[in-house]
Amino acid sequence: MAGAGDLPLPAPARRAQRPRDGSHLQQRPGPHRRRSGRSRRGHRPPGRGFRGRGGSPRPGPPLRHRELSTVAARVPIGVLASGSGTNLQALIDACGEPDYPATIAVVISNRRDAFALERARRAGIPAVHVPRFRKRPRSEHDAAMVEVLREHGVRWVCLAGYMLLVTPTLLDAFPDRVLNIHPALLPSFRGLHAQQQALDAGVRITGATVHFVTPGMDEGPIICQGAVPVRPDDDLERLRARILQVEHRLYPLAVRQAVEGRLRLDGGRVRVDARPGEDNALWGG
Repeated sequence: MAGAGDLPLPAPARRAQRPRDGSHLQQRPGPHRRRSGRSRRGHRPPGRGFRGRGGSPRPGPPLRHRELSTVAARVPIGVLASGSGTNLQALIDACGEPDYPATIAVVISNRRDAFALERARRAGIPAVHVPRFRKRPRSEHDAAMVEVLREHGVRWVCLAGYMLLVTPTLLDAFPDRVLNIHPALLPSFRGLHAQQQALDAGVRITGATVHFVTPGMDEGPIICQGAVPVRPDDDLERLRARILQVEHRLYPLAVRQAVEGRLRLDGGRVRVDARPGEDNALWGG
């Protein structure tokens, strides 16, 4: 989201000898799968990321290279998740496409039993549990996550069902480089249980939103949205399932546009350099 736009990007990451998973202090191996090397001659470097207010792209840490037919180097992203990780899976699937410009460098959860961590391990992605201790300041938890993200060379952070508010500690470490997806058409129905809020309000249309993260809950500038009709016979599970289908289309699109440097903040709005066939206002359900 917006906020701290002039602060520097994270320091260059320390390259680990091998990917790891497990807790923040005790990690178990989870090796990446790499494609066989190909000549990089003729490949064009990807966009350097988000363009801040009126500024040029900021330099970042060295990228991890994966030789591809159309992408010379993928931008490392980190995913924070607290639950089953269906949006994480959508990003994993997108990153498996040969022309997708991002790669998931690490998945972090505040819950040891989050299935999102298992999804990451199955995909060969480092999965890290960073516990949240209630008696300690939340900023300490975010500082621990920042350390993990920097260790893995992360340049963008994606919240995917992450159930804790992030603090300026994380936002300042990744200025204008933290994204979130929310199951409602913001600014309506912020916070928890957005689908139930929509049902209780009797609205005819709800949906999903990808936005930049700011210190306020679900208040950041909107990147893209998808609308979902609320049917007369909808219950919570039916509505949630149809919204998820739209979320799984929106998030990979927003991440692609972000890492390719095609998003620009203009006050409280996001200007998108959309390509043919891209639609930041979807209709689903």
